[in-house]
Amino acid sequence: MINYLGQGAFLLQHPETKSVLFGMVRWEAPFLYIPFLVLTILATVIASQALISGVYSIVYQGITTRILPLLKVDYTSTHLKSQIYIGSVNWLLLALVIMIMLVFQKSENLAAAYGLAVTGTMTITGIMMVMIFSRTQQKWKVPLALSVTAVDVVFLLSNLYKLPHGGYWSLILASVPLVTILVWTNGQRALYRSLRPLELDTFQLAYEQIYAKGRNIPGTGLFFVKEYTVVPPYVVHCIIRSNIIYERNVFISIVRTDEPYGLISELQGGLATGLDAFEISAGYMEHIEIEQLLQQHGIQEKVIFYGVEDIVTNNLLWKLFSTIKRQTPNFVQFNKLPAARLQGVVTRVEM
Repeated sequence: MINYLGQGAFLLQHPETKSVLFGMVRWEAPFLYIPFLVLTILATVIASQALISGVYSIVYQGITTRILPLLKVDYTSTHLKSQIYIGSVNWLLLALVIMIMLVFQKSENLAAAYGLAVTGTMTITGIMMVMIFSRTQQKWKVPLALSVTAVDVVFLLSNLYKLPHGGYWSLILASVPLVTILVWTNGQRALYRSLRPLELDTFQLAYEQIYAKGRNIPGTGLFFVKEYTVVPPYVVHCIIRSNIIYERNVFISIVRTDEPYGLISELQGGLATGLDAFEISAGYMEHIEIEQLLQQHGIQEKVIFYGVEDIVTNNLLWKLFSTIKRQTPNFVQFNKLPAARLQGVVTRVEM
């Protein structure tokens, strides 16, 4: 408050000043001008780092809650899972910053978009506070959250006049992640419905009938699944429709834990005749040597299968979803699995 009152007093005495804060420092304490300029640059660097870290955190939460597509994440700390680096996000931020600099050219021109973005974020945060507190045991906080939200709404409404003066850029930029989330979440649901995975007990009946014919391929075939209780369509396509069935078949799944290190592998046999499940539970920084783990459990695989969806559609939204899916890592790439003996099985899906 003292800072703003001081700037206001200086502006009354020097109405011709264009940059109030820097003009005040130069007028009142010229010897502090250069140190103050260095300080503002350092503050800008800190603020930019906060932005980068914040975006990483939000994107990572989006990935883990499955509202955003998989992106390559590098973990940089053995103590905190939140210490991460997402290269694609980093380069995207660089491109957006350069674009904003070219569009607005001066910081004064950015004020409208910035003000609208900040007040909009405050309002959304306030609304979410009300929603969260109303669903917990701390309902006494709802009136407080409502009062804060009411103030935020007043700020937002007072900033709406900035829309035609550059504020619309806030809505344009915010629409990019919003559209991505809506397309991805709805596309995933539609894809799941189109794929129609099988429950394990239903799969077992058809599997046993085919296996009993005795035309099985010598050796061991591995099939990547998210969880062995739900059989993905590509496995159904391989085994049930194409009769690609080995003497020994193993469903393999990888689960990442919240700890940096730790590796547990478990073989569960007897799902059906010649059908086992192999589950690997690994820390988020753990490098998984699948071949070594398989050998420890006496599994000598001949080939490892994983599924790839080929989406066919005339719907523009699903075409966008298909493009996003092609440009982001699949399950195998996300977990950095070894390429040796991996065999992708394409499943054509009409959406």
